[in-house]
Amino acid sequence: MIKVEGLTKEFIRKGRDGKAVRKLAVDGLSFEIGRGEIFGLLGPNGAGKTTTIRMLTMQTEKSAGRIFYDGMPLEGNEKAIKEMIGIVPQHINFDNDLSVGYNMELHGRLHHMDSMDRKLRIGELLRYIELEDTVNMPPRQLSGGMKRRLLIARALIHRPKILFMDEPTVALDPQVRRRIWDLIREMAANGVTVLLTTHYIEEAESLCNRVAIINKGRLVDIDTPASFCQRMGRIAVEWNGTAENGNTIKGGMATEAGKSAKGGKAGSSGDELHESGRQYRFFDSRQEAAEFVAAQELEDARIRRSNLEDVFIELTGRREGL
Repeated sequence: MIKVEGLTKEFIRKGRDGKAVRKLAVDGLSFEIGRGEIFGLLGPNGAGKTTTIRMLTMQTEKSAGRIFYDGMPLEGNEKAIKEMIGIVPQHINFDNDLSVGYNMELHGRLHHMDSMDRKLRIGELLRYIELEDTVNMPPRQLSGGMKRRLLIARALIHRPKILFMDEPTVALDPQVRRRIWDLIREMAANGVTVLLTTHYIEEAESLCNRVAIINKGRLVDIDTPASFCQRMGRIAVEWNGTAENGNTIKGGMATEAGKSAKGGKAGSSGDELHESGRQYRFFDSRQEAAEFVAAQELEDARIRRSNLEDVFIELTGRREGL
């Protein structure tokens, strides 16, 4: 459905000395997204997620690379592609002097929908997001969660095949966030392809069929959340400080207690990661993890399932949102 090859964005600004300063915000991204897939771009703040969305949706000109929608190159097919896509921006941008219904009406007109279709579609979408009673209210009277749902409805008004969502649940409480997740799942089940950016690791892990981890504008890795965790090691041991008693796990498995897995390949049983005063080591089984804890006499150790946050920290060296 979407194919991206070598997508690059370079910003050029004047420095204090008047000379041009070049910054690569996005550096050669390549990936493909299938029809009906929920695909996540996960990365720290400033990783290039929003810039990528803006290039894909023709809001920012790319510096290099190629973009294809349903086999069509972006260049020369901009008008047709604009009708294929819907955009849910990170920032809420309704006209607060107009009603909810008229904000939706204007968006339908931009997509050249006829009057009757607009009217029926607005009613259908407001019922879908459970906001039909707000049609005559100004958006300023809605809660943050209601506004986020309304952004989704507005983006869907012209029945797009592809929906771009830039940080769709930013600043929402967990309960409202999960309501948005339900809407996204329903859309994908109805055949809409969803590309979302997020720095919430739990969101990517819960929602996405596949996740691309990006850092400093570059693609670090891409896989399903489950496969990421399996490659890392299914079981994690987490503890404060360092192991005290040598380098050998009971049962004969050799490890290196001080080895850092940062920058290395995930997936080796016994890989260790240091982060924020905590240490982590990953194993293929709970038994191996328990043997390590016993051999190293780790009194404060916690044995748990590995998760996407472990992968994220290893591959980027950063926690979510940093």
